[in-house]
Amino acid sequence: GRHSMLPRHVQRLGRDWITHWNGSQILALNSPVSSCMRWAGHYPPWASFPLPISADFSANWRFPPFFGPWRQFQNSNWYLDNYTQSCCFHLPNPSMKSEGEEPLTKKRKLSGQDDTSTPEQQTNLSNQKEVSCLSVAQNEEKHGSKKGTIKRHWEYFCQQSKTMKIAKNKESDQSSTGSEATFDFTVMSYNILSQNLLEDNSHLYRHCRQRLLFWTYRFPNILQEIKELDADVLCLQEVQEDHYRTEIKSSLESLGYHCEYKMRTGRKPDGCAICFRTSKFSLISSNPVEFFRRDIPLLDRDNVGLVLLLQPRFHCKANAAICIANTHLLYNPRRGDIKLTQLAMLLAEIASVAPQKDGSFCPIIICGDFNSVPGSPLYRFIKEGKLNYEGLAIGKVSGQEQFPRGQRILSIPIWPKKLGISQNCVYEIKQQPKEENAGEKLETEKPDNTQEIVVAPKKSSSKLRHHFKLSSVYSHYFPETGIPEVTTCHSRSAVTVDYIFYSAANDDTTDQPGAEDSFCGGLKLLGRLALVTEKDLWTVNGLPNENNSSDHLPLLAEFRLIER
Repeated sequence: GRHSMLPRHVQRLGRDWITHWNGSQILALNSPVSSCMRWAGHYPPWASFPLPISADFSANWRFPPFFGPWRQFQNSNWYLDNYTQSCCFHLPNPSMKSEGEEPLTKKRKLSGQDDTSTPEQQTNLSNQKEVSCLSVAQNEEKHGSKKGTIKRHWEYFCQQSKTMKIAKNKESDQSSTGSEATFDFTVMSYNILSQNLLEDNSHLYRHCRQRLLFWTYRFPNILQEIKELDADVLCLQEVQEDHYRTEIKSSLESLGYHCEYKMRTGRKPDGCAICFRTSKFSLISSNPVEFFRRDIPLLDRDNVGLVLLLQPRFHCKANAAICIANTHLLYNPRRGDIKLTQLAMLLAEIASVAPQKDGSFCPIIICGDFNSVPGSPLYRFIKEGKLNYEGLAIGKVSGQEQFPRGQRILSIPIWPKKLGISQNCVYEIKQQPKEENAGEKLETEKPDNTQEIVVAPKKSSSKLRHHFKLSSVYSHYFPETGIPEVTTCHSRSAVTVDYIFYSAANDDTTDQPGAEDSFCGGLKLLGRLALVTEKDLWTVNGLPNENNSSDHLPLLAEFRLIER
């Protein structure tokens, strides 16, 4: 046949195991796998795993349940069934499932069973409503191949919220006791993986079967996730413009969302979207942010942000509002200077949108893919509200690389004054004409002293600040084990880069020390959809997979708006 020269043990895997990339290239199953880059945060030593080597390959070879850490688990007598008992989460929300890489008929033939499946069973590869949780070992015994299901559970931080369900057509939980009014709502942040970026970076998805990477397969899965998680506000990244125009926008509008979209500048065909339920919010203002500036060489990248001011549809103070921001910062691990400047521009826009009539800031939620890991200088700046970057190498800002290649030290200041943003991450008031006139007046009145005044430079500060006290919805590590949570997972990496930050109310259980702020009320975190570990994700062959069609996981949190 066409592949007659391949070894017999490869032929036995069947043609569905051979990935035809663009119909012209074959990815050999026994070829070396690119090593996974691990991030340089505070992950424990187990986080870097050696990969399978050719000695592991045999006639009975199957994809290991964990793409990255398989060999270490072999050597440490680690048992799949024991692991599954402790990591299998139960939640009637979307599950991450691995249906195996072979057709059901082939599985049964390989395991010596008769083929009793119906055509419907053979074609239904992603039953989203399945609630059973089978272990990897059980599935291997039943079907003769690796198979598993991982479910994400809901974590509650408020006793009252345990009675609430994240379900379709839910009624908003509103109450008013004394002088305090409350309003409950959910927010999702989700990088849905632009099809163009997927195809441009195909080396990141060599572990995936080709059919799982087609947009015609991926979009129904993504839409199904959005339907089942049923968030009141969606913050989406990598939303491809043509797909948004032809499919995404209309599909979300049919679900009751109003959509705002900002496409990346230049020729980049994707962007950020914020969509909200019109039954819960009305739009006060939409404020796109472009990080590209033609006159500033530092800002030559096409990333964008989007800031919305929303008004809840319930009876409370007339000026009640919530500021929702969404962004996707530059990926390049070696350009921390650009990342910090883009973040400062987003914070400056929020600072100009969020103030209310009484001078306080309305509650703020910032979502997105920040391309920075927990504990990195950029992450700490967001949470702590301050950063002294003197002597900091640009390659260490985001913490993406354990051995950063960008060794150049950040300049002081990072961005030029003509950007119009101060070191406090707010827009500066333009008073240049007045200063010029004042200088001319000084020159005529005191010519001898003028030269000293002009030449004496004001020392630039290396300290960045912002005015918001922000907490992270997620804690980034599992408290019992210290194992890191993961929000993105592909052939090269498995880390946390996606976040939901929010301005916490004073009585919020997750409130953390941060920047000085002046908020009217705030947000109380009621619950969140738990994340999983890298090991969990490789039981379902990483991301994307049969049921999760992005290389990122959706983040989901429930908040209560508190006004006093």
